[in-house]
Amino acid sequence: MRRIYDSWDRAYKSIFGALRQNEPCTFTICLPKSAGLDSNPMLVLYRPGMKEQFIPMNTVYESGGDVYYSATASAKIPGVHYYYFSFIAGGQWHYIKKAACHEGVDGHGDLFQLTVYDEAFETPAFLKGGVMYQIFPDRFCKSGLPHDNVPNDRVLRDDWYGTPWYKPDQNGHVWNNDYFGGDLEGIVQQLPYLESLGVTCIYLNPIFEAHENHRYNTANYRRIDPLLGTNQDFQRLCTEAARHGMQVILDGVFSHTGADSIYFNKFGRYDTEGAYNSPNSPYFKWYTFQHYPDTYEAWWGIDTLPNVNENQPEYTDYITGRGGVLEYWMSLGAAGFRLDVADELPDAFLDRLHDCVKRADGEHIVIGEVWEDASTKEAYGIKRRYLLGNQLDSVMNYPFRTAIMQFLGGCSPYDFRNQIMTILENYPKCVVDVLMNFVSTHDIERAITVFGGEPSHGHNKDWMAERRLNPQQYAIGKKKLMCAMVLQFFLPGVPSIYYGDEAGLDGYGDPFNRRCYPWGREDHELIEYTRELSRIRHLSKVFIDGSLKFLTLNDDYIVFARYREQRRKAMVIALNRSDREIRFDVDKTPFTDRYTMFDTVHGQIEGNEVILPPYGFVAVKVEL
Repeated sequence: MRRIYDSWDRAYKSIFGALRQNEPCTFTICLPKSAGLDSNPMLVLYRPGMKEQFIPMNTVYESGGDVYYSATASAKIPGVHYYYFSFIAGGQWHYIKKAACHEGVDGHGDLFQLTVYDEAFETPAFLKGGVMYQIFPDRFCKSGLPHDNVPNDRVLRDDWYGTPWYKPDQNGHVWNNDYFGGDLEGIVQQLPYLESLGVTCIYLNPIFEAHENHRYNTANYRRIDPLLGTNQDFQRLCTEAARHGMQVILDGVFSHTGADSIYFNKFGRYDTEGAYNSPNSPYFKWYTFQHYPDTYEAWWGIDTLPNVNENQPEYTDYITGRGGVLEYWMSLGAAGFRLDVADELPDAFLDRLHDCVKRADGEHIVIGEVWEDASTKEAYGIKRRYLLGNQLDSVMNYPFRTAIMQFLGGCSPYDFRNQIMTILENYPKCVVDVLMNFVSTHDIERAITVFGGEPSHGHNKDWMAERRLNPQQYAIGKKKLMCAMVLQFFLPGVPSIYYGDEAGLDGYGDPFNRRCYPWGREDHELIEYTRELSRIRHLSKVFIDGSLKFLTLNDDYIVFARYREQRRKAMVIALNRSDREIRFDVDKTPFTDRYTMFDTVHGQIEGNEVILPPYGFVAVKVEL
């Protein structure tokens, strides 16, 4: 049965997903002759705040009892547009909208989204096809080298495998002042290990001077925290990483600073005159005081994190101006920045930040922390324009993470496909190729704990603190994590490994997801599995910028292909999400779907039978 319209099929929409500004795209619908149209149908384009544009569709051809109508259109203005189709039959108006498009999609009559981005928009090539590794610096590797000028109010722990402190003091404040001593030199020492994992990019959580172990309360944007090393140590890390084929991305925290900083100086640690010390401070205008000096705007009301006014000219220039913070760290080797709470950064600031990073060259990247669909995100009543070409190159791909976790939790494979395809349809292709795909981060529970452990909902931190996975829980958590990693590595985008996930490190939410890397206690099977995924990923160029097609959706397993347009080669992945072995005949499924198999790179195929062990996968290179 022919579909009326399918926005994922190029026979119906000549360009999949988002369009470049002024890029022509042909839209085709199929209607039965028996519909009795009074006149040819219309393609209706709509951009919020503007009048609908009605474009007549012409008859293209007839096949059997169906008639195909097409229209070609483009958009001149970047932004999120929408479209639908309308026609008159028997004197009545009829509409073709999203609900009728894809099996399992309940569009509730929604319009089709059409993201239009700047015609010159390109994203950095260095990350495409690569593997990212996220490091929480205090907890990855301790070199043992001495460091100068470490503040004496820090608690330096000598129990590497201990539980991070989490209990508040008598005033209810958690100081986060216990440090395990991971440093930049420790990362340098482990570069051969990261290279063995296939890592091509290191993303570091904050490394600027700060007085809590997470370092999201910046004290000095232009200085490495002394417990991590020096600015020269950072430059050395970038140089050595490059020798191992890796780039380094920094965490940029620009929506707030620390109260304990050279800029605010609430506690008098510094000789500088901070905003808290005097209205004459050069930093006073950065902040908003209701009643000076003790009442001020703070991030989520946390008084140790005073908000900054990002659009205050002196602040904007300090961060994004010539010789400013961003340029300084790029001059030492930083390949770009991941922006903390990007939805709290105003458009004007993001515009300036983007321009500053791109002044270096087109290969420096800007990644935003956005938890929702970044193409339709609204923040503080404003529709954001992150992905239109002049702000972000990429975002943290929380929608993919949600889809993966739900799929392995038992949701319909059609729901999984629809979640994935919706993001691919809404995002510019150049963004898709550098999406940050993860299953764990410093802000969420580790995936192995989600899969194997007891749900943490309703439990306090005392319950989470020492609750580790028992052997049975670990076994199931590990199998499902391995299954999740297949999707993380082979769906469009770039896999981002949260340090220790590949070694079996578990943990509930902050700070228990930030335990130290288990050197000497690693799960070597899981590490070798990670290396195998990277090996397969680096085997084929389809993982650089290839498209995605789902071939089989079964309750127990799925099959999908990554392929490059106009190329004759592809990689087909079959993944079993069940706890039992699955066997199926290649010839009785769309597994080959116009492909001729020529090389099994992982897994087992006997004759025409694909054998999928529990939570296992098969990867096959195929040729058109």
